[in-house]
Amino acid sequence: MTRVIGIVANEPSGDLLGAALVRALRQRLPDARFVGVAGERMQAEGCETLFPLERLSVMGLVEVLKVAPELLRLRRELVRWFRANPPDVFIGVDAPDFNLGLETRLRRAGIRTVHLVSPTVWAWRPGRVKRIRRAVDLMLSIFPFEEAFLRRQGVPVCYVGHPLADEIPFEVDAAAARAALGLPVTDEPATGGVVALLPGSRMSEVERLARPMLETALACARQRPGLRFVVPLVNERLHRVFDQVRRDLAPDLDCLLLRGRSREAIAAADCVLTASGTATLETLLLKRPMLVAYRLNALTYWLVRQLKLIKVPYAAMANLLAGQELAPEFIQERCRAELMAPALLGLLDDHARREQIVREYARIHRELRHQAADRAADAVIGLLQRP
Repeated sequence: MTRVIGIVANEPSGDLLGAALVRALRQRLPDARFVGVAGERMQAEGCETLFPLERLSVMGLVEVLKVAPELLRLRRELVRWFRANPPDVFIGVDAPDFNLGLETRLRRAGIRTVHLVSPTVWAWRPGRVKRIRRAVDLMLSIFPFEEAFLRRQGVPVCYVGHPLADEIPFEVDAAAARAALGLPVTDEPATGGVVALLPGSRMSEVERLARPMLETALACARQRPGLRFVVPLVNERLHRVFDQVRRDLAPDLDCLLLRGRSREAIAAADCVLTASGTATLETLLLKRPMLVAYRLNALTYWLVRQLKLIKVPYAAMANLLAGQELAPEFIQERCRAELMAPALLGLLDDHARREQIVREYARIHRELRHQAADRAADAVIGLLQRP
């Protein structure tokens, strides 16, 4: 019997997680059909996509309001499609504000539902737990502290570990990464070195972070002329936007812009300046010291502060996992070159500090390795086998 599995991802990080799960499920169910919303990686694993993933990719309270009518229309279309073509199970990958609503409607129609990546209800907006209970037959959590919290809230949950922790090698070859990117293999932080700039995977992120990141790079390069910068961007649109800012602001900066290849860029770097998000976890797993920068829409940030929606001390997942601010955070009004440039140069100069960070990131990497995609696939099949 051919199984049909519905699956919807909304952004590049979800596409990465979804691709690993599709690959593991296909090993167990070779004839299965996967259909939903998929990015390049999921499509490469054989997943059919009903819409381009980019149409669903948006972040922030105010930002969502601007495109809410379109998002709601797309969700209604997905509900109609899956009701007319019921899958054996539906999997929502991250993007809880979109996928939990979709899962709730499909579950009411008798379709079994799974959500991969628990919403951060332990960090902000804890009231969403009620919505989760209505939406899912099974929650797949990727961080160890989530399972007990969700069980106490009555959510059926299985901790599977993080697929990236399994996918990224424990030992990282910086020299090979530099050679692959055409960068000098012998550059040292004291005389120059390499810094990766990761301004995010969404247009809104790149539009807000390109300038402060480039201003930081320019300030550092003026003090250390041998410093090189590498900037991976997930698609051509973001590449054009970032490159325009670079040409206007720092046309002479030694800056290599890449289409994709973020892991090679991070692995090649002595230090990383990254947007908050999945990139901080990826940088942790590649064991590179980092600084974290982020700017939200001003009204979104004001609402988050006024309503006290955030319940954790750090913005970056890397710092939450470490339990300390190993990666200095420059959020909102602190996201500016006069603060970030000295911090970046200071980290490049502090060999002992970088070594301490690498050791701590290695410890966390070991803890997160659980063959996550295989465990998630087994959990989904266990749900499929239930009456």
